[in-house]
Amino acid sequence: MDLFYVFVDSFWGTFNWTINSIVFQVPWYTNYFWGLILISLSVWGLEILFPWRKEQKLFRKDFGLDVFYMFFNFFLFSIAISGFYDLLQYFFNAIGVSTKSIALLNLSELPTLIQLVVFFVVLDFVQWVTHILLHKIPLLWQFHKIHHSVKEMGFAAHLRYHWMENILYKPLKTFGVMLLGGFEPEQAYIVHFVAITIGHLNHANIKLSWGPLKYVLNNPIMHLYHHAYVLPKGKVGVNFGISLSLWDYLFKTHHIPNSDGSIALGFPGDEKLPKTFLKQMIYGFKSKQ
Repeated sequence: MDLFYVFVDSFWGTFNWTINSIVFQVPWYTNYFWGLILISLSVWGLEILFPWRKEQKLFRKDFGLDVFYMFFNFFLFSIAISGFYDLLQYFFNAIGVSTKSIALLNLSELPTLIQLVVFFVVLDFVQWVTHILLHKIPLLWQFHKIHHSVKEMGFAAHLRYHWMENILYKPLKTFGVMLLGGFEPEQAYIVHFVAITIGHLNHANIKLSWGPLKYVLNNPIMHLYHHAYVLPKGKVGVNFGISLSLWDYLFKTHHIPNSDGSIALGFPGDEKLPKTFLKQMIYGFKSKQ
């Protein structure tokens, strides 16, 4: 019965927080609903004013589908599975696995700025490793194909991904927090908003490389080649960075042959992928795709 209450309390807590966000009943700096909308409109405005691929239409191919994916993955599905993560923590505690037992760092004693930087870097590295697994493990690649089915790049493509990726990413991000002693900085909302912004920019139809900072921060030019239809021979992927390009340069997984932006996107066989949201949601579970 305790497990039932853990699940229900978590579900309704996340649901109520989302509703309260919509009606502005949460602090503005933790309002991810309107924050996502504001960031999306801002980056879309940059696409309109400074388009990189000028032949691409304002309402590009699958624009509406990608916008729906944004809200589904960021809110609807997060509400649906919120209870499972509290159950996971409950089971960890039951078998004696706690944040203290696997913690590598104690952020609470560091200055706030250092806390945020370490929190950002650790979570980004965990996501970079996870992203590589999505490409290297055939079963996971079947789900990740949904994200790589984008044929025209734009900001909303950032959150077009199969719901199974949430199942993989979120526990590993939670593990990343556990390595930090279970400590999440009070101002962690800054990290989350920065990550959303960088992710939107990476997928946007704008030409941005950050100058010398391109060796640290991911960017639209670099990420476009991650979505290239044709990859370097023998590679299952390149440019795996989420927010940081640093990992790709350190581990030699970077590949930016030019910056003209005129490359085909997708992957061999992507024409067989379902075109509708509902069919894409069940894609990847069949023994043969």
